[in-house]
Amino acid sequence: MPIDLEDRGQALENEYFHRKEKELIAKMKAKLEDESAVNLEISCPKCDGTLVESEFEDIKIDVCNKCSGVWLDAGELTHVVDHEKDGGWFGKIFG
Repeated sequence: MPIDLEDRGQALENEYFHRKEKELIAKMKAKLEDESAVNLEISCPKCDGTLVESEFEDIKIDVCNKCSGVWLDAGELTHVVDHEKDGGWFGKIFG
């Protein structure tokens, strides 16, 4: 059964665009990974240090690398208090 030249041309064209789309998708994924890897440094409100995200019992908090100050984002204090209500000293103070 002979292959029609028009069908062959369309198949080659589809293959070409499929390959180009895959390359474009790979470039876009690499760009998104680079953008998400950018570290947004936040300055400490108390000193000129940098806040580093740390984890305290499954709660992400910010700790200064110079003065060791602890800074909480919105809602994080309530998570700590709720977690400590079972008898922790922090929960007794704020609970």
